[in-house]
Amino acid sequence: MANTDEPRAPRGRKRDLPFPYDRDLSPVLRNLNRRTRPFRVRLANDPVTAAYLAAGMRLLARHLGPGGGTGADGRRPLLGFLSQRAVTAEVANNPRPFARRGTVSAMRDRWKSQSEFVADLINFAVWRENYRPGYREQRDVNTERLVHGPDFVRAVHETAYQHTAEGVEMPSVRLGLALMTASEGDTEVREAISAMYEDYLGSWKKLYADVMRERGLRLRPGLTLDDLANALSAATDGMTLRAIGDPGAGVLDDERRRSLMGTVALAVIHAFLERDDDADGLTLEQAVAARFGNGA
Repeated sequence: MANTDEPRAPRGRKRDLPFPYDRDLSPVLRNLNRRTRPFRVRLANDPVTAAYLAAGMRLLARHLGPGGGTGADGRRPLLGFLSQRAVTAEVANNPRPFARRGTVSAMRDRWKSQSEFVADLINFAVWRENYRPGYREQRDVNTERLVHGPDFVRAVHETAYQHTAEGVEMPSVRLGLALMTASEGDTEVREAISAMYEDYLGSWKKLYADVMRERGLRLRPGLTLDDLANALSAATDGMTLRAIGDPGAGVLDDERRRSLMGTVALAVIHAFLERDDDADGLTLEQAVAARFGNGA
């Protein structure tokens, strides 16, 4: 039975907000400045909280999206554009029906420090409900092709291209990649990135397990599903960074809708997996040693 004493999420203005701000944000915003869960739930769903998130998301798109600008001196401080003063000033530019009045004191009432706001902004930015329109439908199509489609190689290439190309364009992905090198010593941000990967890799591990089961594949001895997911995820991060930093490197081929990530994914799959009906039982190291004539 529900606790009738628990504060309820505000209605009216909250439900008038655009998707996904109209959703329950309490599972996403984990660093709000309230001691008890009921009051964190209420604050997470306060339309004014959504106003600060909307301002932060717009600043992400402006500074980390494709073509994002630099400062007047040519420098681009990693998180300078997300200072409390910058975010509260940006609230004034919110579209309706978001609140347009923000103050540093009101923001600090919600998040005690900038790092706690940034951590929650990361959580919100990478929340599945914030992915581009049509993401879920395209993900279902790609899953069907990978699990049951007649041309597995083509399905891998198409999925890898779409995933890498979209990552290059998404400010939230860029933020996550940028913060990986700057989060050491910042517990809130580090935990947000860790939670992001836990959710992200969990969905991919399920897909990999489905592919292996339906296509009669198994991991080589000594390798785990976590190893496969981490290898492909790390490769994707590297490809995305290279495509952002060096667009002429050929990581993405937009004309052919192919990417180097597709080639790497096929190489990892070929190395990590064996057919159930034709497994040699060798570890990856043993298989490589056998091919090149060295002792394992």
